[in-house]
Amino acid sequence: MAIITRQVECSNTVAKQIVGADNMPHKIVLHNATKSSNEYIWIAGGSAQALSTVASMHIDPGQTIYLDIAANDEVWATSTPDGLIVHVFDQRQND
Repeated sequence: MAIITRQVECSNTVAKQIVGADNMPHKIVLHNATKSSNEYIWIAGGSAQALSTVASMHIDPGQTIYLDIAANDEVWATSTPDGLIVHVFDQRQND
C-alpha cells in the first residue's frame, strides 16, 4: 500500500489536478489549510473542465473531507481567492 502526501497551491484561474488516476480504488483526505473566513477550495472529479464554482463542491476554511475514489478517477481543484493551500493524503491500494 502506497501513501502519497503533498500540499498543492490552488489557483483561482486554472484548475490543478490534486489527485491523479490509479488503476485501483483509493482513499483520499483533503484539508483546506486556510483559517480565514470565506476562502474556499473548490473540487470536482473528472477533468479541469468539470470544475466550476457554481456546480462543484467546496471545502470550507479549516475543513477536512474524506473521499473514496474509484479506479481511474481524478480530483481537480481551484480556490477563491488565489493561492490557497490544499493538503492531500492519498492512500493507494497497490504499490
